[in-house]
Amino acid sequence: MDALYPPIEPHRRGFLDVDHGHRLYWEQCGSPDGLPTLFLHGGPGSGCEPWHRRFFDPARYRIVLFDQRGSGRSTPHAGLEANTTADLIADIERLRELLGIGRWVVFGGSWGSTLGLAYAEAHPERVIGLVLRGIFLCRPRDIHWFYQSGADRIFPEAWSRFVEPIPEAERDDLVAAYHRRLTGTDREQRERAAQAWSIWEGSTSCLRPNRNVVAHFADPSVAVSLARIECHYFRHDSFLEPDQLLRDAGRLAGIPGYIVHGRYDVVCPVEQAVALHQAWPQAELRIVSDAGHSAAEPGIARELVAATDALAGRRV
Repeated sequence: MDALYPPIEPHRRGFLDVDHGHRLYWEQCGSPDGLPTLFLHGGPGSGCEPWHRRFFDPARYRIVLFDQRGSGRSTPHAGLEANTTADLIADIERLRELLGIGRWVVFGGSWGSTLGLAYAEAHPERVIGLVLRGIFLCRPRDIHWFYQSGADRIFPEAWSRFVEPIPEAERDDLVAAYHRRLTGTDREQRERAAQAWSIWEGSTSCLRPNRNVVAHFADPSVAVSLARIECHYFRHDSFLEPDQLLRDAGRLAGIPGYIVHGRYDVVCPVEQAVALHQAWPQAELRIVSDAGHSAAEPGIARELVAATDALAGRRV
């Protein structure tokens, strides 16, 4: 990830109390007078990491990151109550108002691209530009591909470990089977399911095996929030209407955008990026020929930084 800017520390951080006991961690770094930008992490449920700050020129950007409900440093950890896409969109607006930001650039990958699109389509007047990576439209077909039939044929070894916690009699609907275990009262079963779910995602995210990525997904704290919250969302169609993100893409007209996607993305196949570009042709589509899904892959990181640099340049 040599393309990224050097490590940077926040100069301001805090917690935002919202409804149903949720408390959201947020931080700000870069230039206080810079172009405001919001980083949306993936999952849902993964949380932000220090290297996520490095996609932006700290001299030109006012960088805001936050951990979504139940994720990262937000509490309650892995909480599912009042945790929906509409709740997250409302949280983004509360955070924007708290920080006194009128409009900002929205940056998100994987689930972050889903949430970024949903937010921008709900509040286009608040968005200066969009940088989206690893497009995830969250349609039933997209969930079925990765969690039922499709990706299993490309990563059969990892798939065998993914389905291991689920008895064969329940494997006709793996999301439902996992949901029962991840929301059940048996702690040992819940943690075993969380590890298997999360490691499946980590094992398939890169074009070439990356031990650091897999190790991150295997971390028990990450695995529990990622698996519980993802499965909660996917069991409920991500709290989106059918084809909502493509249907409402017309609301993005006039918003500069960059779509970055790995050619060999198995988690979110590239056809999702192409479908979004067809619905939003004003955006620039950049398909990275030697990459999978992860933002940690060099080609993906390089294109994301080029996109944020280009948006900052438009401001001059």
